Amino acid sequence: MSLVSTPFNPDTDGVTTLKRKSAPTYWITRFVLLRLTGFVYLVAFLVAAHQIVPLIGHEGLLPADRFLQRVGQHFGSKAAGFSNLPSLFWWNVSDAWLLGAAWVGVGLSAFVMCGFANSVIMLLLWALYMSFVHVGQLWYSYGWETQLLETGFIAVFLCPLWDPRPFARTPPTGVALWLYRWLIFRIMLGAGLIKIRGDECWRDLSALFYHYETQPVPNPFSRYLHFAPAWFHKSGVVVNHLVELVVPWFVFLPGVFRNVSGVLMAGFMGGLIISGNLSFLNWLTIIPCLACIDDSVWRRLLPGCFSDWADRAGAEQTPSRAPWIAGGVFAVVVAWLSVEPVKNLVSPRQAMNASFDRLHLVNTYGAFGTVGRERYEIVFEGTDAPMAVESASWREYEFKAKPGDPMRRPPLITPYHYRLDWQIWFAAIPGVHYDLRTLPTPQHYPWTVHFVWKLLHNDAGTLSLLAGNPFPSAPPRYVRALVYRYKYAPLASEDGRWWTRERVGSWMPPMSLYTPELRRFLESAGMIEKDAL
Repeated sequence: MSLVSTPFNPDTDGVTTLKRKSAPTYWITRFVLLRLTGFVYLVAFLVAAHQIVPLIGHEGLLPADRFLQRVGQHFGSKAAGFSNLPSLFWWNVSDAWLLGAAWVGVGLSAFVMCGFANSVIMLLLWALYMSFVHVGQLWYSYGWETQLLETGFIAVFLCPLWDPRPFARTPPTGVALWLYRWLIFRIMLGAGLIKIRGDECWRDLSALFYHYETQPVPNPFSRYLHFAPAWFHKSGVVVNHLVELVVPWFVFLPGVFRNVSGVLMAGFMGGLIISGNLSFLNWLTIIPCLACIDDSVWRRLLPGCFSDWADRAGAEQTPSRAPWIAGGVFAVVVAWLSVEPVKNLVSPRQAMNASFDRLHLVNTYGAFGTVGRERYEIVFEGTDAPMAVESASWREYEFKAKPGDPMRRPPLITPYHYRLDWQIWFAAIPGVHYDLRTLPTPQHYPWTVHFVWKLLHNDAGTLSLLAGNPFPSAPPRYVRALVYRYKYAPLASEDGRWWTRERVGSWMPPMSLYTPELRRFLESAGMIEKDAL
């Protein structure tokens, strides 16, 4: 070994060291961001592939072809309808095209998740998913749909135009990273403000006394969290307020502050994933959190090969002005489109999960602005008895995810999303002060009446959205809907039940194919043709 040390060169070594300290890199960050984006897209398109036809197909609960026809009539033409509600399905909205588009999305998403992405692929994914959102109606009315569109469009500017390699030689653009940070700032701050403004339980720290029991689709861990001590619940609300109202401001600070903010927000999302089945919302929200974390953190967390790949890409990089110019133009557009979302953010009448442009490029977000104190469930039942009397043998329709049979363990399905189960949860939320008398009626949710019509026909598509069919041989003669109040069974429940429930009323009276009110309602709503059986 030589005892002579390598001389220090002040013209190169010092400058290199200074650059490493002052200019963090994001090669690994881009790799992780795009892989997670591909994963979320994959889940979203799989949900569409499995559910889109029975939900919005030609014979679906809310047919997209009739919806687009009404939109075109409202705006005066198909072209005007497309201008106001852009979707590829204006050209063809057949079941085959809906299903084909979903599987194309699955394939492209899997390609991205496996490590291959460029601007063209990400733009195709965004256009495909926007097409579903704009014809999905009630089933695609959730905040995470527009959040995926905004997140996915930013990804277009994070990639090279053509080079799909996992570590492409075009450097990540700082503009795209800053747009992600602007997004996560609005997501977190919007969620925090809507809670503080929306419900007293967030202010008196009691929200988590109820949330785990009344959230849309609990998972097995939710019950254990519900029975945690009061100090745990109150501390959880304090942590929620800190992460949503304080931590987001640190994304605008350099170095360790931004890294820590990204780690804290991503970790908070991980905790929410454990606490319930909130679709792919929290997985999606992790994506812009990661834009706050530079390569120095990933080098400590990931195997050394990732550092080697990033170093090789950095050494062989071929900088180009085009991504920066395109990103800069888009940043100006985002700044202009952010005016209304920011106004909404600071308004005492803040709206939750609202869009202000037709392409959903910049939106406003929020979650659980109100928290239910009691859980009500709508339970559909059928009977093949000749008369719809109380003493008849009524059999329940079990849904795939929402609580039904008190003995059934809640599923663990995140990030997957059963859209029918979520909409039934909304239909069972009382409107004012959690008073059962203000529960929505079937008139508020016309699709539920069409749902009953489908059950009376043993419709295969509709039944595919359920956990099973209690009438496999022949359709029921009557279907009704009851309202139950659900509570978690004690952890030490001797019979192993997960829920206790009590019947509190009727939501829809017994209906048959020959009930005049049922037929008139569906005909007036344009859901069935006259004289249809």
